[in-house]
Amino acid sequence: MHDPDEPDRRQRQMLIVTRDGRRYEVTGWRAWLLALGSIVGVLAGFVLLAILLFGLAITIGAVLLVIVPVALVYSLVNSLLNRRS
Repeated sequence: MHDPDEPDRRQRQMLIVTRDGRRYEVTGWRAWLLALGSIVGVLAGFVLLAILLFGLAITIGAVLLVIVPVALVYSLVNSLLNRRS
């Protein structure tokens, strides 16, 4: 028996694309190719975002590695010079 809630296995894969106000139905291997291209595009976007955020984190860390010791030395020298005055 066929379950009415279960989709028909013979049904073709279909994507609907709307472009310039017109509706296009993409079926078969083109639908699979379009879906695969969309997934690859989204994953590439996530990878680029991760690389950008990693570079930002490295830059902030490098700046802090320079600024924090300089600020500590400056405050130490300033406190030693103000004590003698």
